[in-house]
Amino acid sequence: MLHKYWKVFDIGLQNTFVYRWNFLLRSLFGLVPLAGTVFIWKAIFEGSQSKVGGYDFASMIWYFLMIILVDNLVTPTEDEWQIASDIREGQISAFLIKPLNYLGYRLSLFLSYRLVYTIITVIPVGLAFYWFREFVVLPKSLLTWPLFFLSAAMAAGISFLIAYTLALIAFWILEISTIVFILYSFEYFLSGQTFPLDIMPGWFQAILRWLPFPYELFFPVQVFLERVQGAELWQGLGIQAAWVGILFLISQAIWRRGIRHYQAVGG
Repeated sequence: MLHKYWKVFDIGLQNTFVYRWNFLLRSLFGLVPLAGTVFIWKAIFEGSQSKVGGYDFASMIWYFLMIILVDNLVTPTEDEWQIASDIREGQISAFLIKPLNYLGYRLSLFLSYRLVYTIITVIPVGLAFYWFREFVVLPKSLLTWPLFFLSAAMAAGISFLIAYTLALIAFWILEISTIVFILYSFEYFLSGQTFPLDIMPGWFQAILRWLPFPYELFFPVQVFLERVQGAELWQGLGIQAAWVGILFLISQAIWRRGIRHYQAVGG
């Protein structure tokens, strides 16, 4: 049963490796915002000797280095456009007559893409870590490592399922770019890419903890930095797992309705 998805994974590796130089250049230029971030926060901390939300300059830079690492590990790249294209161009019809689950097919491609992307970008990301090595502080507890990888895996699941579910709107709306950009604007802001979410007011954090976006980047990074521990840690992991399950169920429901609509209009 799993053999066919392993074959898809293997094909995905071969296809995506063709774009290795594109990945490398993308990862290199992806470090440019880090330089801007360093200058901005350096200016902020020079103007105020106190900490910001419990962060000093060193811990803030370490936070953004980890954000870059986790982002490279878990964030889908162009998956939603490829899925929407399959629907729009009718290629989805092939999956209705083959014993191949489309979600499993896309997940296999996503994993192969992330593996190739991670292997190729490990050099520039590693160089960034080396350049800022004075700010690197590894976890004190060995338990933090497996919990971080567990959280990162669930973060990848959330990110993938959001992209997958969003792309399924193409069953009804052929051009989904506007919807994608609107959602990803919120995602960029609420996932912790622009600033640590725990420097925000308490009421804002209380709302965010029930949304899926912080669990894509911010929460896994907080786990690794050991800024979330005890009951709060386990509760966060539970919410993260719940969002994986909720998004899976939503995606399946939208898929079933979408396929019925697709067949009704002659797909």
